Amino acid sequence: MGRYVLRRLLQLIPVFLGTTFLIYALVWAIPQDPFSGKCGQRPCDPSYIAEMSAKLNLNDPLLIQYFKYLGNLLTGDFGTTFNGVSVGEQISTSWPITFKLGIIAVIIEALIGIIAGVLTGLRKQGFLDNLVLVSTLFLISLPVFVTGFVLRLYLGPQGFDIMDTSVSTDPTIGELILPGFVLGSLSMAYVARLTRTSIVENRRSDYVRTAIAKGQPQTRVVGIHLLRNSLIPVITFLGTDLGSLMGGAIVTEGVFNINGIGGLIFRGIQEKEGVMVTGIVTLLVLVYLLASLLVDLLYAVLDPRIRYE
Repeated sequence: MGRYVLRRLLQLIPVFLGTTFLIYALVWAIPQDPFSGKCGQRPCDPSYIAEMSAKLNLNDPLLIQYFKYLGNLLTGDFGTTFNGVSVGEQISTSWPITFKLGIIAVIIEALIGIIAGVLTGLRKQGFLDNLVLVSTLFLISLPVFVTGFVLRLYLGPQGFDIMDTSVSTDPTIGELILPGFVLGSLSMAYVARLTRTSIVENRRSDYVRTAIAKGQPQTRVVGIHLLRNSLIPVITFLGTDLGSLMGGAIVTEGVFNINGIGGLIFRGIQEKEGVMVTGIVTLLVLVYLLASLLVDLLYAVLDPRIRYE
């Protein structure tokens, strides 16, 4: 296992370098003038352009720029924006909120999606199966911002006043449950359908029939034999979805006014702050790669036939 983990970590290095270089090139190489609009309606002062170009290494070749930027990242320096704001400080303030929101969303979509998928897979063509299929189709067809707007409107004080839908600047777990549900609603529908399909297929497997023929209780057949093997594609989806949720939180954080990474990305794109966008997306790439590694390691836990040499 240790050798496999080391090999996978080494494999992540060229993927990380290639992805971050592509991001850096798209942000800094393609735009014609990175200082366009930075000084209002008038052109920027040449001294300001020269100072920022030297600070951002824009006078160097693209490859040299990237490796200097990467070297700064390895020391924890994400750079500063054109306004002099530290990107690292902005990320350190917003990242914990978005990370907490993403974890809550994954937990909600995993719990509800897997339970719904197992129940419908075991009771195929029943009322519950049809209800879940229709409900998941409804969630898939709705954009996330519509789901968030409707839930906030009808559950909040302006609607039935069931719960407080406002989110503070330093939100608690309770305040993030509704935004987490909205963020994970689309993925929850996919998890339910994926679990159902996997359960239905594996029920016809030889190992399940053998366990039933041995007279094992249904709870053991489902929980030990059927569910563990059926969860392998679901775990794959959940692991990769964590990185997607981090980047896809822009809409949800906007609906609920959450000061997270999504808001930073949106403002960075809107204000053409290349340093901010590059730093945040690089961090999201790292989270995505580590989540993929964790998923690979969970395979051996779920399926004893999988061994890493």
